[in-house]
Amino acid sequence: MRLRHLSIVVLASALAACGSSDDTAVVPDSARMDPAAPAPIAVEGPERRILAFGDSLFAGYGVGRENSYPAKLETALRTQGINAVVTNAGVSGETSGAGAQRLKFTLDAQEEKPDLVMLELGGNDMLRAIPPAATRANFEVMLEELKRREIPVLLMGMRAPPNYGPEYQQEFDAIYGTMARRFGVAIIPFWLEAIYQDPSLFQDDKIHPTTKGIDALVADTLDEVEAALPKQG
Repeated sequence: MRLRHLSIVVLASALAACGSSDDTAVVPDSARMDPAAPAPIAVEGPERRILAFGDSLFAGYGVGRENSYPAKLETALRTQGINAVVTNAGVSGETSGAGAQRLKFTLDAQEEKPDLVMLELGGNDMLRAIPPAATRANFEVMLEELKRREIPVLLMGMRAPPNYGPEYQQEFDAIYGTMARRFGVAIIPFWLEAIYQDPSLFQDDKIHPTTKGIDALVADTLDEVEAALPKQG
């Protein structure tokens, strides 16, 4: 297994309640990027709408929404000539249960149907020792809703630390691949792969990526995001 014990334990701690600590559904404060962010790069062609739905790792904890993964992903895609608009629907501390409560409302609030939803949740479930069966059931609710609306999905996979025990680790880690196969959606098996072994790419709290860490994540996942966008025809 590629994960080292110390690294993944630090990573697991990173996903603990990084903001709000309850399961109340919360609506993000803005529909798009922070108004203080730089103006989008001008790109020709039809707009590709991506909804980044997740927890603090999407919300931009410690770096601001203008430097968050969704904001930098939008810039990277537009640099590639893709007329992408990425909506940051990340909420710090969110569990899969809270996400399942909020997804329908968030989708209904979009001006237009997203071309792709990036689903990044589960880390806070793990840190609260929520049974994997419950997390899996919440993902089923979210993926059923997205399937019903015929919206393509990119699952942003996570992994459990060894200190949770082999049984929990095996059950948790299997959630993402199982859901991807069952619902026929794209997946990045472990989307923090590019940075988890490099402490310099985390903030002083040893929890959240720095802006350089986010840059590394965007560079590492850009091809998968591009591939997950439905072909235009």
